[in-house]
Amino acid sequence: MHLDHVSARSARHVTDPGERRRPGATPTAAAGATPPAPKPEPITVEELPLPPVAGSTDAGSCTEAINPHRTGCVGRSVGLQSGGFLPDGRSVVARVTFVGAPAAPDPASVYSGPQLILVRADGGKFPNGDAWKCVTCGVPEKNAAGRSPALDYPQPFTDGKRILAGTNIIDCGSHPITDEACTPEKIHIYPIHWNNTADGSGNGGSIRELRIHPDDVHLGFNSFTIANGRFGQFAYLGRLAFNATPTTGTPLTPRYDLTNVTRLFDPADTQPVTVDPDHPDELVYNRDALSVGELRGFSKDGKEVTYIGYPEESSNIDVFAADLTTGKVRRLTGHPEYVDPVDLSPDGGWTVAMDTRGSDRQMFLAGMRGIPPITDLITTSATSSTRNNGPRRFFQPILIDRYGDRGDYAGQQINAEGDGSPGSVNDPNWNGMADPKWSPDGTAIAYWQALAVSPACGGTNPLPCETSTEPGGRTSRLMIAHLTSRKPSPAPKAVPISDEVPWGVAYEPGSPIPTRPHPPAGTYTLRGANHGTAKIEITETPDKIAIDTVSVTYTDYSDDGATTLDGTEKVTVTIPALTTSKVDWFSDLTQTGATKATKKTGPDGFHLTIDVLTNIFGATGTLTTTIDSKAYRQPANGM
Repeated sequence: MHLDHVSARSARHVTDPGERRRPGATPTAAAGATPPAPKPEPITVEELPLPPVAGSTDAGSCTEAINPHRTGCVGRSVGLQSGGFLPDGRSVVARVTFVGAPAAPDPASVYSGPQLILVRADGGKFPNGDAWKCVTCGVPEKNAAGRSPALDYPQPFTDGKRILAGTNIIDCGSHPITDEACTPEKIHIYPIHWNNTADGSGNGGSIRELRIHPDDVHLGFNSFTIANGRFGQFAYLGRLAFNATPTTGTPLTPRYDLTNVTRLFDPADTQPVTVDPDHPDELVYNRDALSVGELRGFSKDGKEVTYIGYPEESSNIDVFAADLTTGKVRRLTGHPEYVDPVDLSPDGGWTVAMDTRGSDRQMFLAGMRGIPPITDLITTSATSSTRNNGPRRFFQPILIDRYGDRGDYAGQQINAEGDGSPGSVNDPNWNGMADPKWSPDGTAIAYWQALAVSPACGGTNPLPCETSTEPGGRTSRLMIAHLTSRKPSPAPKAVPISDEVPWGVAYEPGSPIPTRPHPPAGTYTLRGANHGTAKIEITETPDKIAIDTVSVTYTDYSDDGATTLDGTEKVTVTIPALTTSKVDWFSDLTQTGATKATKKTGPDGFHLTIDVLTNIFGATGTLTTTIDSKAYRQPANGM
């Protein structure tokens, strides 16, 4: 989830061809350094096994006839979320929700509710005779004091003995999680505590979207903020320290504390769009600025953090990587469609991304390339929220090389082979979900999908519902893609990183939330990197805590020298509720040169109201982008 006014800083000038560059340009910062786009490679996709489906959620409905091993059943909705591979590459961790267990004291009663399981990814079975094994079922309550009920984004540590899930660490002591000796009695579930008060009291700060660093010592996470009636978010990096006997904060049980925390934002540093200090009537767009909106993970060598950043092109939400020490930035994706969940390959040469490319979902907003991200000062929350229709996503897994989208290269859809029929690997009604994960040797990728179900389809929704072809009619499935021509290329062992991030700011518990700076109200000029100008008018809210209107007039404007932009765009954003944006958009843009394109609203403009947490599209008016005679129109309301 991307939120307006994300943090940024000046990055050093560097020449890696994958680094940030002019909007719309191919990654050629070092002449001749960008290799040709890779050719499509052979990929086979198969489904991994999951527990059988019970006919209902009633106690005892998971009968011996359904599961002869009496190791649990799931419901049709499964409650699935897949995670990473175990270090041996033979198993994947996943969260499921067990239903229909018999009542205690039946031994099978432990297969109930949300639990973590291991799923064999190599065609083998566990000693219990199943291709899956429950990790958390039957863990004694005394071994899980203070735990959080959530088990989302499960990620094994590289030591193979622990798993991060939700805000918990599942720990089997000296035993690998996959070992038969790792029994429920040996497992402890420890909560993670982030102290956010000066005296150490309280429940601790709320943390989300956790990602374990490959050094097994540090943790990246995000935290929502509410300040001045605005909903926001910051990203952080902290050190995990086991605390057997905490004396402050809750819970007062053995736990992992987050220490030496750094907020990946420096309010005193340069932002992407600023007033030129030497020319106060001009704006400067710093294309080398580092901006961390939402932390998404780390490179396997531990040197880089990945994140959703401030757009490099207007309305185009992309993922970037930044060196944790130097601040050197790489743009990982450039396609105008929306991208969010990503994972970097063990050898650092590839990105697997869940992306809406191919669906044309975002093209009406972002299809015209080379527009500087000026209206994005206020629109990114709304534009990023149009990616979903509630729980209905439009993601597909995309394989992209290190040098990113360029020319005609837009990556390779991992599950492209298929006839698109119901239940096929490329059935468009099966949504790609977070997070895709590389195998430790880089020859396979695990990901999961969910079938669109009512109300995200059917009824008044223009998208028809599809009947599941999965066993028991379940609506989630766990997939593995084998990159059959690749040889194993494991990651180097990650060296423990420093607690200090030079371009961040050390977090002080109890300190106030920093103010996100923005250009003040006024009239400015932005000069094209190649030629032309943009006249910009900025209006602030009455209390001056935020911008509410951005108006831009482009005259012979060009950054890349290949296309020229003329016309006007004006956007006003109000916040009728904490997580809701109301956008009034007027656009009349024309692009000439190498690409002929227009971006135009109807006579009455385009008016969108959308909640960043629900993502239900609801608009009046029209906004259409036409590129070389092909028109891209907005989705239907409710879709």
